[in-house]
Amino acid sequence: MIGFVPRALCFTRGVGLHREKLTSFELALRSAGIATCNIVRVSSIFPPGCKILSRSDGLQRLKPGEVTFVVMSENATREPRRQIAATIGVAIPRDETLYGYLSEHHSFGEDEKTAGDYAEDLAAEMLATTLGLDFDPDRSWDEKREVWRLSNRIVHTQNVTQTATGSEERLWTTVIAAAVFVE
Repeated sequence: MIGFVPRALCFTRGVGLHREKLTSFELALRSAGIATCNIVRVSSIFPPGCKILSRSDGLQRLKPGEVTFVVMSENATREPRRQIAATIGVAIPRDETLYGYLSEHHSFGEDEKTAGDYAEDLAAEMLATTLGLDFDPDRSWDEKREVWRLSNRIVHTQNVTQTATGSEERLWTTVIAAAVFVE
């Protein structure tokens, strides 16, 4: 495993509800299809040349008990009607020999679009600054996206986001979003 550089990843997400917080997290992992893996969280680099697989294609490559590297965002609440979100954004450079960025974001009170756009923005900002592109943090996301698109150096951004509303029964509600590295 030393020197392992993933060649592919998939995005997944899940939600779990239970009276125990740990079990709620386990149920979110099950919902995401990765509960049978030994999860190891890693930092946010999208490897050069890495391919994005569909959720089903990526999860099919996993084996029970396998040590599985992920970039994961999670959030939980026990407060009734509290809106929670967990999201992973990705920004991929046009030059496939360069690395890109994944970003984790978790929040309260944001809908899926708002949280997802924010995670994409974070990933694109990290990539843009490593590519030497102009960066103004006070610009709107749409303005920055246009600058980066016109630079022709960032080819793709996307996100996977899971939102939920806290259970009326005061159960723990957990959301996760993950980029799962596979071989």
